[in-house]
Amino acid sequence: KMTQTFMELGLDLSLLESLEALGFEHPTEIQGKAIPVLLQDDTDFIGLAQTGTGKTAAFGLPMLHRIDPSSRETQALILSPTRELCMQIAGELKLFSKRQKGVRIVPIYGGAPIDKQRKELASGAQVIVATPGRLQDMINRGYIDLSRVEIAILDEADEMLNMGFLEPIEEILSETPETKNTWLFSATMPDAVARIAKKFMTDPVEITVGRKNETNEMIDHRYYLIDGKRRFSALKRLVDASPRCYAIVFCNTRIDTQKVAAHLIELGYPAAALHGDLSQSQRDLVMTGFRTRQTRILVATDIAARGLDVQDITHVFHYKLPDDIENYTHRSGRTARAGKEGVSMALVTRTEARRIPIIQKTIRNIVHKHTLPTGKEVVERQLADKLTHLEEVNVEGEIIDRYWPFIQERLKDMGRDELLRRVISLEFHGLMSRYESEDDDLIVDDRTEKRPRGVRYFVQLGARDGFNWGTLKDTLAVELMVKKADLSRVEVKDSFSFFNLTEGIQVPSQFTHNGRSVRVNPATQDQGGKGEFEGRDKGKKKFKKAGPSKFKGKPRPQKRNRR
Repeated sequence: KMTQTFMELGLDLSLLESLEALGFEHPTEIQGKAIPVLLQDDTDFIGLAQTGTGKTAAFGLPMLHRIDPSSRETQALILSPTRELCMQIAGELKLFSKRQKGVRIVPIYGGAPIDKQRKELASGAQVIVATPGRLQDMINRGYIDLSRVEIAILDEADEMLNMGFLEPIEEILSETPETKNTWLFSATMPDAVARIAKKFMTDPVEITVGRKNETNEMIDHRYYLIDGKRRFSALKRLVDASPRCYAIVFCNTRIDTQKVAAHLIELGYPAAALHGDLSQSQRDLVMTGFRTRQTRILVATDIAARGLDVQDITHVFHYKLPDDIENYTHRSGRTARAGKEGVSMALVTRTEARRIPIIQKTIRNIVHKHTLPTGKEVVERQLADKLTHLEEVNVEGEIIDRYWPFIQERLKDMGRDELLRRVISLEFHGLMSRYESEDDDLIVDDRTEKRPRGVRYFVQLGARDGFNWGTLKDTLAVELMVKKADLSRVEVKDSFSFFNLTEGIQVPSQFTHNGRSVRVNPATQDQGGKGEFEGRDKGKKKFKKAGPSKFKGKPRPQKRNRR
């Protein structure tokens, strides 16, 4: 069978011209199946397809085909879960309708001035793209009239309901005529979406691309067993082992999002945090940095990342599995879009691993178990990537030629092997030394219990003495005369640090460093030194608030001296 083209679907000539100008020739599977059905009048419709399969064009093109540009009435309403997706849909529809004269598309979302949006609507808008919360607000203020709507579209319906928009959606749809057509598009079909369909749709045509609730087959699903207290170190190792990754790290809470992003930035990674507490301008700044790849790792909560449409994301990291298993599908769907491959990596403890079979059943796909790469494997992957990049680099001949005599003169006494060793050392010294000194106790084997961490020690050296965990580990190995492999979980504070030492090894109670006596002793519970993010805001004594004194207004009884 020959590949289908947009011209065969029956779309208006002006839309076909816009598609041609955009370079779109062949529809995706959901577009090819949905558009001919939606071009018919009086059709309620349910389209189930994964994120990134082209659903916006699947509903946007037939909707634009059916509206009347000569009328200024609002004829089509599109509801989407987030302001990000709302703006994106409106932008795509404006591109599709470029050759249609008189068509106005207005996005309505929170975080922007409501009066400005009201003025835009007053000028007439055949198509409104809105988030449920802001639209409900404008309906209540009498700013919007939906009585002439002919098509109501729910995009990413499952995500809207996950975000608690059931009541606003029902109220909004009740403002539209009963004679309208309702089109529902979703990645999954949970019970709540089915109830909406039953309540507001009449004999809908249902088209499913793939199977309900399954994830994109182009995604490689993996999980890694980890020690929960070393979750961040495991994430960092996976990022390092994935050269040139363009990734989203999903966290379950705003606090984890901020901590993980801050720690990555502190270590020099191009990262940023995206969570619900950001203002619209802050969010726009973060997303601009991510889209232009100035930021390569976006750390986000599920709610903040709803509706994101960023192309070419290579990896999705689940810092923790989501509380709602269906969110796993939404997270993973951010990668492997438009037919490309992607990887979904989940960090799980043994307890959390019990949820993997449930995820597999939900997505109808296998989540393969992998072992965290060793430090040596990380360095080798980085080296291989750099060498590949070196082979592919485009040499600027004219510019290089200008300085070539100078370069040759400076390097004339250096042999080929020596030159290569120096170039690699210059490029990789930090990474190599870090992973050379890092032990592999991150790797957890599910056949055995957690590896013993040994005895926790306190030492009077810290960041103000110029140490980070790597340099302190090197120094302790020399001063205490122990192997680096016996040192683990080095945690550097401002004026002191903690480390673990294999049980049974004897160490001196003090040593001299830079002319100063440094004390070493087993850490007490009061001193802290817990996990990677623990202990930063802890250790403060909590006092119970004193209640009213029962002796208020009375002389306190005097203690008697007992003989």
